[in-house]
Amino acid sequence: MITFYLDEDLSPKIAVILRKKGVEAVSAHEVGMVAASDREQLELAAREKRCLVTRNRNDFIRLTQQFLNDRRPHRGVLIVPYSLPGDQFGRIARRLQTYASQHSSGLAPYQVDFLPSQIKPNFS
Repeated sequence: MITFYLDEDLSPKIAVILRKKGVEAVSAHEVGMVAASDREQLELAAREKRCLVTRNRNDFIRLTQQFLNDRRPHRGVLIVPYSLPGDQFGRIARRLQTYASQHSSGLAPYQVDFLPSQIKPNFS
């Protein structure tokens, strides 16, 4: 099952909504990591075997490459696009819930993916 660690650039309200929907999620705000560096955020997510969720695309793509080169643990990074407004907590949580249901085994190590801003219809 995929579990999420939300970077400090996302509201902790999203983690609360996700947990109410049965998705395992924790926020940097909830674990006292608001002032931590991006590297520390990714290290904590990896230690806890969580996919890091962030809006900070460039820094975490660069860090993912560094973690790969150094063979450091990494459980994937999921980028929330700016087309999903940060104050739409429920909308972001629904997208994350859908993503979690479609990726139940989690992301591959060092994988970077982008959260769809629209839910695609399932015609199967």
